[in-house]
Amino acid sequence: MPKKSLQQIEDFYINLGHKGVRLRDALTKDKVYQDLLAERRAKLTSQFKVSPVERKKYVLSTDADFEILARCKKLEELDLAKEEKALIKLIKTQLEDDWRKPLVDKLNQLLERYK
Repeated sequence: MPKKSLQQIEDFYINLGHKGVRLRDALTKDKVYQDLLAERRAKLTSQFKVSPVERKKYVLSTDADFEILARCKKLEELDLAKEEKALIKLIKTQLEDDWRKPLVDKLNQLLERYK
């Protein structure tokens, strides 16, 4: 029997009516899903050279997340303007679990500047 993919396992639970927290709980308890997820994360982490600190700080649940982080790191190596550095920092916050807080903080800074 061929190995199931992460998406196939997720679709199975969705078809059972799971969504939101129930879906996350079901996937967390699914050993096959967790093993596949760990295998995939390990491969992507080594491919994109993600540090342990970055692994802990960022969610990195999709290939796109790894791509975004890799491009941000590449840009950070360049001599960017102050505004571009701030943009890269803001983009990286979108990879965090609580990505709304940095957005609210940045909006508050802008509001204070123009009061």
